[in-house]
Amino acid sequence: MTTKRANSTSKSATKKQDITIRPTDEEEAKAKTYFNQEIFDDEYKNGLKSSIKTSKPYHWGTTTELMNDQLLRDVRSEILSEIVFTKKETDIYKVYQSGDLANMSGLNWDDLSRLPNLYKLRSAIYSKTFRDYISYVTGCGKLSGIKTDMSINTYRKGCHLLTHDDVIGTRRVSFILYMPEPGRTWKPHYGGSLRLFDSIVPNVPKSDFECKLTPQFNQIAFFTVQPGLSFHDVEEVRVDKHRLSIQGWFHIPQKGEEGFIPGEQERTEARSTLQQLESKGLKEYDFPKIRRTEISADDISHYEADVDSNLMLSQQDLTYLGQFINPAVLNNSSAKKLNESFVNESVIEIQSFLNNEYASILKKVLRRHELDGSLPQKQDEVEFPWKLAIPPHKQRYIYMDGLDEQPIDNADTIDFVNHIAPQELPNFGMTSKYFSQLDSAQSDKKHETKEDNGYSASSKLCELASLFKSIAFKKWLTLVSGLVVVRDQVLVRRFRPGQDFILATQLDKTGEGLIDGILEATLNLTPSSGWETGEVGGYELCMMSNDDNEEDDDPAIYKQSENDEDVLYTSQASWNKLTIMLRDSSVLKFVKYVSFNAPGSRWDINGTWDAKSTD
Repeated sequence: MTTKRANSTSKSATKKQDITIRPTDEEEAKAKTYFNQEIFDDEYKNGLKSSIKTSKPYHWGTTTELMNDQLLRDVRSEILSEIVFTKKETDIYKVYQSGDLANMSGLNWDDLSRLPNLYKLRSAIYSKTFRDYISYVTGCGKLSGIKTDMSINTYRKGCHLLTHDDVIGTRRVSFILYMPEPGRTWKPHYGGSLRLFDSIVPNVPKSDFECKLTPQFNQIAFFTVQPGLSFHDVEEVRVDKHRLSIQGWFHIPQKGEEGFIPGEQERTEARSTLQQLESKGLKEYDFPKIRRTEISADDISHYEADVDSNLMLSQQDLTYLGQFINPAVLNNSSAKKLNESFVNESVIEIQSFLNNEYASILKKVLRRHELDGSLPQKQDEVEFPWKLAIPPHKQRYIYMDGLDEQPIDNADTIDFVNHIAPQELPNFGMTSKYFSQLDSAQSDKKHETKEDNGYSASSKLCELASLFKSIAFKKWLTLVSGLVVVRDQVLVRRFRPGQDFILATQLDKTGEGLIDGILEATLNLTPSSGWETGEVGGYELCMMSNDDNEEDDDPAIYKQSENDEDVLYTSQASWNKLTIMLRDSSVLKFVKYVSFNAPGSRWDINGTWDAKSTD
């Protein structure tokens, strides 16, 4: 934790003395006086216990006016005047955070002279009195007073924490003590609420939250950490206000403490590890599926060639591609220069990829839809052929994949889609025609409604997805990359403000005879401006994975690499830019959460291909 220090040349007259982590008898005796005494009333305590037992979607509770009001006001003042907050941002969160408060007992008295009330608060929360209280109302078992684990967070405008379940190591109870501005109501439209998610099956949260707590000053929320079930997030703060809080965990008792059970720590940590492995393995609940379809040998023969052979686009290829693509990109000299850059860098960016006429029409219909169309907020509001990417502890966005409708709102329907329903190949051409027909029907009734249903925009986007699937485009891709694509998957994607993202993912190993990794192309089609700084998210970022520290890579700890060399590539949301990259299994990639305050949605066409070398 970093504290602000006044400049002084004189030595402090305060005697420096280390404080042990284990509370003293004097501290324990004082601890109860720091709380609102009404919470210890038997009727209140038993009522809280009963409400937690019947709570949904899992066992959780909340108490208002937890602490002595003046004490918490003083704590808040100390925090704002003495503690420096550092902005931390990764794929799953954006937050301003202090250091770990668990080490406050290691500070000397000179340090604590500036934080006396914060020290009282920490001592009270981890006192035996309050640990026993939490243990009683939750029924979770004994809690450690030695292993402490908490930090101060301030959620400012744009800050958020995406869906996770807090399961790591020996955590038993998670808690958040809220300290927004006292004397003022924190209103729901400010954002920053705690949202709890039910699960489809263990380790797979539902897309929509089940309940939501809008926090007030001196209110605590807490829940038993339940592997694969205790999913929650912190809604983005939407306004220019600070939502201050202390986040922490109670752990299982350590050796020498009351309630210590030999072997429990090892079993708890093992369950945590098992839960993480099971979560990674439950890919049948992931939609869209990472399922690249085989390209026929006949199709491949049109563009497969040795590096030294004279592979060229035919006049028919150029005529077809020219309907969409900037002609400057299609000539042989351009393809050769792009190939040289790709071989050297493994990534290229092509600005103004679509020709002016097509890009102008597409931008117009996308802008119109963003201004006049409705934006689905919940899973059941997403209308086919658009679909919702799930589960939300991995990803959330809406997409078109050219496949039939797939009901995926519960375990039974997902099982049907995975194991019983017809399995088909994508057909974006048919989807595009479907939207064109709807658009024509809508045009006849325009006087009846002002809302734009997005049919024209969706039809155009499906045309571009069909372009990515075409033999001519794959031939051009071979010229540019020097690779022969053998399996493909194309998605039309929309990342909505205040909702959507893809967390960092690592590729599976490819099959024998193929390159290690995938060839990936993303055509960014975001029609709005104002994304350049990355402050509103929506950017793609590639970074090296760090397998050595995988066990510490927990979203709720807020650890962040200080090594900028880990970041390999960043691309902001933009208009009419094609990025082509070769990404191997050592590279993680994510799309950053799009802020509620973003100027619009991020739109793109994403194609991935398994490929083999032309060598």
